Amino acid sequence: MTSQDWFSKDFYKVLGVSKDASADEIKKAYRKLAKELHPDRNPGDAASEHRFKEVGEAYAVLSDAEQRGQYDQVRAMGGGARFTAGGPGGGGYEDMFSGMFNGGQAGGQYRAQGFEDILGNLFGGGRRGPQKGNDVAAATEVTFRQAAEGATVQLRMDTGSFSTRLPVGVQDGQKIRLRGKGRPGANGGPAGDLLLTVHVARHPVFSMDGRNLKVRVPVSYDEAVLGAAVDVPTLDGQRVKVKVPAGTSSGTVLRVKGRGLQTKDGVGDLLATIEITVPSKLSKAAKEVLQAFAIETAAEDPRKDLYKDAAR
Repeated sequence: MTSQDWFSKDFYKVLGVSKDASADEIKKAYRKLAKELHPDRNPGDAASEHRFKEVGEAYAVLSDAEQRGQYDQVRAMGGGARFTAGGPGGGGYEDMFSGMFNGGQAGGQYRAQGFEDILGNLFGGGRRGPQKGNDVAAATEVTFRQAAEGATVQLRMDTGSFSTRLPVGVQDGQKIRLRGKGRPGANGGPAGDLLLTVHVARHPVFSMDGRNLKVRVPVSYDEAVLGAAVDVPTLDGQRVKVKVPAGTSSGTVLRVKGRGLQTKDGVGDLLATIEITVPSKLSKAAKEVLQAFAIETAAEDPRKDLYKDAAR
C-alpha cells in the first residue's frame, strides 16, 4: 500500500482507537473486531465481510511501527484526507495542489486532470511506461494448529478471493509477502504484492520455538525424586514415553528427537519442560513420611546457590 491510499483511509477510526493508542490497545481492538466480524460468524453478510477486510488492512499498518510512522506522516501532511472539490470555500486537495503547481489558481487544469494524477506525479508515479501496482497490507488470524501444520487459508480482498498455504511453523506477527496479489499494475506493469501479517492464537498446551515444539509436563514429587517414565502428548494426537531421571528439578527440559514440526529445513524436536506439582492435601500418614524425609535430608540446602549468586 502506498501513501496515495493512506490519504483516504482513517485506520484509527476503523479500529475505534485514538491516534495515540498504544500497540497493546490497537491489538486488543483488532482482535475484538476481527472476532465479531469474521465471515465464519457472519455467513452471507457482505457488510460484515467488508468491515472485516477494512479492520485487517488497518491493523496490518498500525501494528507495524515503521508503517504506522509513515502513515501518520502522510495523514498529517494531508490534514485528515479531505477530498473536497475546488471552488469558492472548497479548500480541498485539488485546490491545494493547484495552488502549489499553478500559481495559486483554484480549479483549472489540475482539477480536470484528477486527484489521482496529481498524487501520482507528486509521489513519483507519473504516467510514463509500465508501472507496478500498489502493495496491499492485510492481516489474518489462524489457530495454533494451522500455523504449526502450514494450513491453507482463504483470503478475501477487495481485489478478489484466493487461497494461500502458510509456511509450517509461521510465527505470531510474522509478515509474508505474496507476490502479485496486490493492486493491478498500470500501462502493462506487474501487479503489486500483498503483505500479509499472520496472527497465531495461543494453544493451551503447545508453543513453538522455531521448528521445535514446547510442552510443559506436570510430574508428581515422587516421580521427580525417584524417576519415572511419563506419557507426553504430541501435536498429532499421540503420546510418547519420556524418561524423567531421578532427582529431576522443575524447569528441566527433556528433548524428544524428531517429534517437533516438519519444515522444509528439517524436523524439529519436542522440548518437554518438567513442572513438579505439590499436593494441596496430605493424609496424616503422608505427612509423617514427609516429615521423616525432611529430617533425613535436612543437610541439603536448596537455596545455597541462590544466596551465593545473590552476593556477586
